[in-house]
Amino acid sequence: MNQPNAVVTFTDVNQRFGAVTAVEELSLRIGQGERLAILGRTGAGKSTLLNLLIGNLRPTRGTVRVDGLDPYAQHAELQGVIGMAFQTPRLLPWRTALDNVAVGMEILGVPQSERLERARTWLGKMHLADSAGLFPSQLSGGMRQRVSLARAFSIEPALVLLDESFSALDEVTARQLREEFVELAEAERKTALIVTHNIEEAFAISHRVLLLGRPARILAEYAVSDCPAVGTTDFGDLRRSIHQQMVDATRAAMA
Repeated sequence: MNQPNAVVTFTDVNQRFGAVTAVEELSLRIGQGERLAILGRTGAGKSTLLNLLIGNLRPTRGTVRVDGLDPYAQHAELQGVIGMAFQTPRLLPWRTALDNVAVGMEILGVPQSERLERARTWLGKMHLADSAGLFPSQLSGGMRQRVSLARAFSIEPALVLLDESFSALDEVTARQLREEFVELAEAERKTALIVTHNIEEAFAISHRVLLLGRPARILAEYAVSDCPAVGTTDFGDLRRSIHQQMVDATRAAMA
């Protein structure tokens, strides 16, 4: 997929912690409207990459840009640029579903009437219109993750970031939410970065997949449109090949 008007760029990024290299010569671009999956095992540097992306770390070498901003040097300006949904929904237990969706807009200073209207709209898109007044303790795990996704989309970000967002759900619920996420991302023309260790998930919801080794460096890149469909016999062969690359990379890093 072509990547004009890149929303995210990593250029020759290295990240070291003392003698340990966590990210090594990493360069990537995510174009407007593109969904990119970062695939790797535990220890592949995915968390470090995310911390660089949201400005919690300054790269030891190289540059990171999100919507033209330096996340570390312009951390305040990055507010509202990235909408995030994590493995744990991180909802405020004393707020209703509606008010949890609205909290990001509240931080950004969106007027109350507008933020509540947008929150209701996004709860409706996530099939939770009838649950707006419920508290997190009254919601199932899948419903809480829907609230988290509605919150991420509602701030109208330049980038939607999913960090293992479906890994704590049962597979039926996770599959449904993946499909709905793709539909919403397509409808809203949203740029997205999906961080996951799940091979099927990476290929089901992205346009491109980058496989990371240890330390974080690109082992392989896949254009999803050129790969077998998830669930087919040929995809099973691809999955086994990717899994073996992940295993080999882990062994090499531990040698």
